[in-house]
Amino acid sequence: MLSAQRGRNPPWRVRLRRWLHNRLPRTDTLTLTQRNVYIVPTRAGAMLALTLLLLLVASINYQLNLGYLLTFLLAGSAVVGMHVCHGNLRGVTLHLNPPSPVHAGQAVALDIRLASERKHMRYGLGVGVIGVDAAHTPLAWTDVPAQGSATVQVAWPAPHRGLHGLPALKVQTLFPLGTFRVWTVWRPAATVLVYPTPEAHPPALPAGEAQPGHSGSARVQSTGEFDGVRAYRRGDPLKSVVWKKAAQAFAAGRNDLVSRDALSSQRQQLWLDHAQCGHSALEARLSRLTAWVLMADRLGLDYGLRLPGCEIPPDQGPGHRAHCLEGLALC
Repeated sequence: MLSAQRGRNPPWRVRLRRWLHNRLPRTDTLTLTQRNVYIVPTRAGAMLALTLLLLLVASINYQLNLGYLLTFLLAGSAVVGMHVCHGNLRGVTLHLNPPSPVHAGQAVALDIRLASERKHMRYGLGVGVIGVDAAHTPLAWTDVPAQGSATVQVAWPAPHRGLHGLPALKVQTLFPLGTFRVWTVWRPAATVLVYPTPEAHPPALPAGEAQPGHSGSARVQSTGEFDGVRAYRRGDPLKSVVWKKAAQAFAAGRNDLVSRDALSSQRQQLWLDHAQCGHSALEARLSRLTAWVLMADRLGLDYGLRLPGCEIPPDQGPGHRAHCLEGLALC
């Protein structure tokens, strides 16, 4: 597979394409004009040109008036199709919505909006991510209504963790005859944050650390749930109810409710420490910490994160989870 891709893409062609792409400015909104839209004949267009040449030679040789008529009629249609094809893409405005963070190994979804201010519809516009083989870029196709917009979504396989710039995108059309290909290359300015891959089967959460002035530590059950709960009491706020345990009790036919023990949470804190993960490899530690962050967030616990040169104090909620995952991605 790799050798075949190299055969289709010689090193000089890859370097030339990279050099050309690097000359393009990065922007999340691009309006296609005469200066950034290109046109070349397709294989079908080349075969049509060869056929027209043969028809013209045959018509001249045999003095066929109907042959002249057919030749120039097809040639005129091809010329008109060239202008229609170029105008089908020229004037379209492209806009990229910033992609959401993903975990390494997942696909980054790129939502691209194509807008047109003209009074006629744009047909057969394809958008795709330029990969290793630029000649075989998978495209997502759409039509853009008159004075309206359409949204397409293309996927890009996320690389390793970290903050990454987006690859170049290609937008093209073959409408109306398929004899000409009109395309442009677009380099978005947005970036995407890639979190570490969470460990598939992580161990239970670590024991809580006693706060100053208190002794003892919290326990972690074998299921990975942080201990520090008690039976539900009338008047307990709903946010303190452990709904996961309640769902398990209801499924078993019981009406047992449990609440988080506020006094227990005041005596200890849950810290997810990079130095106490049980792994020697950096990526394995980050993978386990990622799984622990997701587990603690799912249980609704207050947790902190310790990384080399960085310490995030205990908290909870979607914002805190995103802050911790960002720290793990950029560690």
